[in-house]
Amino acid sequence: MGAIYILWLRELKRYVRSRVQIVVSLAQPCLYLLAFGAGFSPVFKQAGLGSYVQFIAPGIIGMTVLFSSVFNGIAMLWDRQFGFLKETLVAPVSRLQIMIGRTLGGATVAVIQGTLVLLICILFGFRPQSWAALPLAFLFVFLVAMVFSALGTAVGSVIKDMQGFQLVMNFLVMPIYFLSGALYPLKNLGKAMTFVTHLDPLTYGVDGLRGALIQAYYFSPVLDATVLVAVACCLLALGAYLFSKIEV
Repeated sequence: MGAIYILWLRELKRYVRSRVQIVVSLAQPCLYLLAFGAGFSPVFKQAGLGSYVQFIAPGIIGMTVLFSSVFNGIAMLWDRQFGFLKETLVAPVSRLQIMIGRTLGGATVAVIQGTLVLLICILFGFRPQSWAALPLAFLFVFLVAMVFSALGTAVGSVIKDMQGFQLVMNFLVMPIYFLSGALYPLKNLGKAMTFVTHLDPLTYGVDGLRGALIQAYYFSPVLDATVLVAVACCLLALGAYLFSKIEV
């Protein structure tokens, strides 16, 4: 447990010290809220669906958590390049503990960024229907962060160069985000689109967030949480296996 705590604390300190990362990570959500929130609000209201800012805010939070957590694998590439990863691997602790510590650290950073974006959404006019549901919303934020932090760590265990990692992550992240229902309702989609969105784990995270914050579930909170927990466990197991294959 000591190794898990040390790696978790290290990832947290790295984020706190990087003021540029904090500022840049908040710029994209602001752009989405301004461009999409203001741009599509009239169309959304004319369709009788209410405020688009209310609808899109949980999706923007999910996007922030996705991007932040999945690119946690970049930290592994930096550690591999500068030798810290080698020192970690030769430590007398299991690689599963190292994997869990890194994943928890990346997930914690993603939760912090998601919280900051929630505050920004409130400044843009977003209002949760029930403040008492915020703990449930943060549960879904944490589950999404764990899923994609584990994914980023797993990919970072296989790919050794920064360019290759960014190409793979962009290939995965953008479809995951745009197919999650973060920007549009999941109702009345075509059969093919419905099938694809149901395969996307972020769909369940965004649905859980949207349901907790504005009471607009497409599935159910139990199904959303169950799918996210199952996917997180699978990715942690896969990441631990791939991480164990890294040569010192």
